[in-house]
Formats: sequence, structure tokens, C-alpha cells
Amino acid sequence: MFAQARRPKAAVLIALLTIIATLLASWPASANPRLLVDMDTGEVLYAEEAGQPWHPASLTKMMTAYVAFAAIKAGRINLDSTIKVSRNAWNQAPSKSGLAIGSSITLRDALYVLIVKSANDLAVAIGEAVSGSEKEFVAEMNQMAAAMGLSATHFVDPNGLSAGAQVTSARDLAMLGLYIHRDYPQYLDMFSTERVRLGKASHESNNGLLEHFQGTTGMKTGYICASGLNIVATVRRDGRNLLVVVLGGSSARERNEMAAELVLKGLAGSVGGTGRSVVQLPNIEAEPVNMRAQICGKQAKQFIAEREAAFPLGLKGQPSYLTDEINGAEYTATDLGVIVDIPIPRPRPQWAPAAVALVD
Repeated sequence: MFAQARRPKAAVLIALLTIIATLLASWPASANPRLLVDMDTGEVLYAEEAGQPWHPASLTKMMTAYVAFAAIKAGRINLDSTIKVSRNAWNQAPSKSGLAIGSSITLRDALYVLIVKSANDLAVAIGEAVSGSEKEFVAEMNQMAAAMGLSATHFVDPNGLSAGAQVTSARDLAMLGLYIHRDYPQYLDMFSTERVRLGKASHESNNGLLEHFQGTTGMKTGYICASGLNIVATVRRDGRNLLVVVLGGSSARERNEMAAELVLKGLAGSVGGTGRSVVQLPNIEAEPVNMRAQICGKQAKQFIAEREAAFPLGLKGQPSYLTDEINGAEYTATDLGVIVDIPIPRPRPQWAPAAVALVD
């Protein structure tokens, strides 16, 4: 009889536990993977969830650019080669360059618009020009990632629009940033440019550190619902070069302030001295976190309010690390219009990238 009287309570308890488990399953397994690396030594100064698989969003375009740089070095294409906006490229979701189907642009200009504007159409157009098709280009991206030792990274498109199997980690993104700096320093101006003009349009970078955090030298931001707001940024201050990665921000404000805060802590010495290189950081075997429900779904309002309460820097009436007024670099690109196709020779690459030489 006593046991029978307890059954309803047990049923209620089981129901409550089921609800809690459901909520926990839908909530991100980790919040804001963060990583700070000394670029001169490769030492990890701070790491939190750095090996957690995450959707890269437009940080994918860092690899898109790297593979294009490698193709230029291999003589497969050059900066003055014309990049045509195919229907496949034009059909990509925003953000886009604004170029019409059939329009052309030089590879140099396309890379600037790709990186600064984060143009999804030009990511595909560059891939098609370099490799003959988007599919072949993505295969090269994955081949390069494997050669670099980016063990958490897999690409399915060159622009980052996909979630699903498009995966990386803060550790892998930091390594990719280091590879770009080491192997192709001649293109770093593309990552430090704040604004690109194309026709009548002025395309601004979403990297708020370029405008408001002294010493910022690049690199790239990214956002889709599944990833939250991501950033890889590089900063040169007080004779030091630091690279910071923040993933899964609930807003651009939070993402940018967190990145700036971590850099300042590194400069002040309040974090640092792990004795490990970024290469030695492990990636973990896990499913990538999906933040769609928290960023774009029914939970968004509550989630963002909670994140604002937990990290209010940069909100109205609150202090901010982003107080500098910087007149950033500007680049002017040109729409070449519709021109006659000129076949580009595309010998199949035999990748033996210098990237494999990163030491631990």
C-alpha cells in the first residue's frame, strides 16, 4: 500500500527528469570554446574547450583562401586570372558580392571581397576557377586540412553555409591561422582590410576589433545559426603577436569583447605559460555543438538574455574593451562585367604543403 502511494510521486519524478534531460540535450554541450596562442612561439596561453568540434561558418573561408594561395604558388592560377560568377555561385545564400550571373572579377579582387565581405558566391566562384568545380575544390580543401593535421576538420562547401558535416575546432582554426601567416604573409593585407568597395557598394568587415581594438591585424569572422558567432583574430601589441579564437558567441558584441578580453589577459600575463604548443592540443571525439535553437529558435530570447547577464561588457552603460577609433584599410575591387571565357589550365595538384612542417 505504501509502495502504491509512492507511485504517482515516482512517475512525476521520472517525468521531471525526462524534461531536464531533454533540455540539457538541446542546450550546447559547451559554451564559447576559447583559445589564445602566442604566434611567435606557438605556445597555448589559454584554452577552453579548444578541441570541441564546432561548425566553422564563414571561418571556412580561411581555408578557401589558403587553397587559392597554394594554387597561385603552384602556377595553376594567378591574381589577375578572371573569376566568373556562375549560376551555381550566384545561387548561394547571402552574404554575397552583388555581382550578377556571368560577371567576372580578378582573383585578387575576389579574394578581398571573399575575406572582407565574406561573400558566399565568390567562395564558390573561386573554387570553380581553381579546381574546375566546387566539388573538386572541396576535395582539395579536405586534402589540405589532412596535410596540416587538422584532425577535427572536414569541409563540405567552400563558404561555410552548411552545418552537418562541416566541422572544425578552435585548435584547428588557430593552426590554420598560423599556417596562413607563415606560408603566405604576402596576402595578410586581405585579412586586415576593413572595407571593400565594389561598384557603388561599400562592404564592411564584421571584425569589430579592426575598428575598435588597437593592434588588431586580422583575420576572419563567421556566423550561421548552428555555430553562433565565431571569430579568429590576430593582434600585435607591446612587441607580441597573439592569435585568439572565440566560437559560439550569442552576439557580435559578446564575441568581440570576449576576444579582446582574452588578448588583454594574455598581454598582462594573467593567462599563459601552459608549456604546450597548439599542435599538442587534442581534439576530442564528439558531435559538433549545434546552437540553432539558442541563436535562431524559440530559446533565443532567453538564451541571449542569460548570456548578456553573464557577460555584459559592451552593452549600453557597461564598460567595453573596444573603445579605440581606428581608420581601417580600404580596398577597391572592380566588376569586369561579362567577358569572354579564357580556359585556365588546371593540372592536378600534388600537395606536399609546407604546412605539414609546423612543429610541436
